[in-house]
Amino acid sequence: MEIEPGALVLVAYLPSPRDLEIARVLGWYRIPLRTAPKVVYVDYLAFYQASAFGEEHRWRIETFAPLRGVELTTRAELLRNEPDHPRAREEYYKLQLGPLAHLPHPIQAGRWRRVTFLYTTGELLSRATTLNDLVVRTEERDVLWKTLRERALSAGAYRAAELPEFPLDPAILTFLTGMK
Repeated sequence: MEIEPGALVLVAYLPSPRDLEIARVLGWYRIPLRTAPKVVYVDYLAFYQASAFGEEHRWRIETFAPLRGVELTTRAELLRNEPDHPRAREEYYKLQLGPLAHLPHPIQAGRWRRVTFLYTTGELLSRATTLNDLVVRTEERDVLWKTLRERALSAGAYRAAELPEFPLDPAILTFLTGMK
């Protein structure tokens, strides 16, 4: 999948391989409302993998996905197998995703380790080798902020995408979300 150079990309923290599987199989990613970036209405999400991904895959971006829609829900609705979680009743954004794609080469963290959210462009994502290469600089920064302001203003125009139904092994669904 090619990413458009002018696309707005949100680099998002991916805490565990389980979260990557949820994104891949169920087609969504969650962000707590209280810690969410100001604008979640982007064109693509790129996933920054935490240390839980192991020596070979930690602290890098390997995958991205187009954003298809945004919903507001609770953590309990998203992860039904965790009804007693301390944040079960908190509101979360459920970002509906298109198919995950792999970058031609991983983007390494370099000296960065703690990343929660970072806005960048499709052009920078497609040519970056380190996270530092994703930082929008100079005149591009003005264009990025203008785009973010426009997205924030038109956020009401976004609707949750209709996701196609497909057969899913019940064991996988139970493992990922606790739904039977």
